[in-house]
Amino acid sequence: MIRMIMHGCNGAMGQVVTGIAAEEKNIVIVAGIDPHDTGQNPYPVFPSLESCNIEADVIVDFTSSKAVDGLLDYSVRKEIPVVVCTTGLSEEQMKKLEEAANHVAVLKSANMSLGVNLLMKLVKDAAQILAAAGFDIEILEKHHNKKLDAPSGTALALADSINEAMDQEFHYVYDRSQVRKARDKKEIGIQSVRGGTIVGEHDVIFAGTDEIVTFHHTAYSKAIFAKGAVSAAKFLAGKAPGFYTMKDVIDS
Repeated sequence: MIRMIMHGCNGAMGQVVTGIAAEEKNIVIVAGIDPHDTGQNPYPVFPSLESCNIEADVIVDFTSSKAVDGLLDYSVRKEIPVVVCTTGLSEEQMKKLEEAANHVAVLKSANMSLGVNLLMKLVKDAAQILAAAGFDIEILEKHHNKKLDAPSGTALALADSINEAMDQEFHYVYDRSQVRKARDKKEIGIQSVRGGTIVGEHDVIFAGTDEIVTFHHTAYSKAIFAKGAVSAAKFLAGKAPGFYTMKDVIDS
């Protein structure tokens, strides 16, 4: 049985993961980490990782970017693989993730859902045909009004997938309000919408002369991300040090 620590257990995603894990075989949450314990969980909750005295095989993180540095330090020190689901990390934190992966198994994906990871593959393939033919590329992402980072990590990952397919020849534009000029052919526009309770929507638009091709993904609940996180935890437990993504989970 895989023993899991839920980092950020009383947050919205932490609670969804708790429910999903309870229905899964071969994995059990043995402890939660959250500064606020409401007594609602079937496992002990500690205010910090440092105060947790329960052994585990893997940590799943759904917190905030400010908690990730301490999480990585703990993971490396205790040699516990970690699935980092928190978005909005800085460049320095991404470098720290890569450094931690030299010592322990680290899995980081901008989005944990199977559908989004398939979308990344599809837009990469599409770009090799459509971008090469001169189609303009725009990405529109929509999320709930509580989301802190913009653009979303998934929108950036989609742009990165396209750029990887095109030998990094594109740059990203997030706001056109201060620029009075025609659109650059080597740009990917990325726009963000925040409102209501939108779980997550992403559109990748390839706009050519007299035709448009749009790839669309809608998340109707947080459960798709929780299921992906639990699958990732099962995959990562016992793995050798290294940097892993959801592609590794899907291909396994």
